[in-house]
Amino acid sequence: MTSSPAPLLLLDGQLTVIAASTSFCEVFGADAAELTGQPLYALDAGEWDSPALRSLMTATLAGEGTPGARDIDLDRPRRPVRHLIVQARRLTYLDLEQTRILVAVSDVTDMRADAVSKEDALHENSVLLQEVRRRVANSLQIIASVLLQNARKTRSDETRGHLKDAHHRVMSVAALERLLSTSEDGDIEVQAYFRNLCENIATSMIGDVDQISLTVEGGEGVVDARVSVSLGLIVTELVINALKHAFPDGRSGKITVDYNFHGPNWVLCVRDDGVGMSLATPRRTGLGTNIVKALAGQLNASVEVTPEHPGTQVSIKHTQIALVQDEPETAGEPLAAARPKPNAIRG
Repeated sequence: MTSSPAPLLLLDGQLTVIAASTSFCEVFGADAAELTGQPLYALDAGEWDSPALRSLMTATLAGEGTPGARDIDLDRPRRPVRHLIVQARRLTYLDLEQTRILVAVSDVTDMRADAVSKEDALHENSVLLQEVRRRVANSLQIIASVLLQNARKTRSDETRGHLKDAHHRVMSVAALERLLSTSEDGDIEVQAYFRNLCENIATSMIGDVDQISLTVEGGEGVVDARVSVSLGLIVTELVINALKHAFPDGRSGKITVDYNFHGPNWVLCVRDDGVGMSLATPRRTGLGTNIVKALAGQLNASVEVTPEHPGTQVSIKHTQIALVQDEPETAGEPLAAARPKPNAIRG
């Protein structure tokens, strides 16, 4: 016991020190000869006398199996507080009259200090990241405002359209950055994000909300920031496209953004009840369509355009073969990292 690398004390049935390991004496600055014969609770002028230690020793003397460890703060005069984890075990000898208790002490002061420092550093980095995201969102909002001002000043209808489209794309990323600036872990709640995004689009593009409505439906879930950027840009492109082409000549109608997560599989739909697509006229592939296809490809998802009666539905589908008991994959996979909440739709 004396040569043990771990700080140890050997006590008798009256909790008097019989022996102490060399490591115990080194850690606590004590002399083995002086420790011998001292009551446990009298060590360091009584600083070892704590309710937690008394509870541990009472349970050990009573032979209650192997009691759990106790956390003890050793507060000695003019010395830093030491955080200790103490364990005790009653030793069994043939001579039952001679009670012996072995006490092991671990000093976790430095370990806890390191943990606190790491936690403080992580918190500080999180605060800084949130501040950066907030400033990025503000900068993007300024850029979007400049684009919108230029769109109003230009006399070219084509240029005006391109500037307004760029404005909405920048605003979709700004909305995401603003949500990330208030997120603790970098995850985005999809429902809140889409609602915020669609409110911004409606405010800037829909003059009369009673004529054209833009609503968000679907279950709750969270995705990581990387995935949410692609989803937000897809929604922006599809909603803008519907507003441009689905309701000509002042026609009224409704646009719905609908999404559902089923384990690792998910579907994002944007549908309208507008004039629909002409089957006789070949569809032109514009910039928005190409953007949607490229973003869907990044998510390993497919794009399906379905004529409705009335209107059109565009579905972005990600399908991954999974067993029923499989849990959703983490956000590190290109699919997404859709992680449903407890009350969300599960696959």
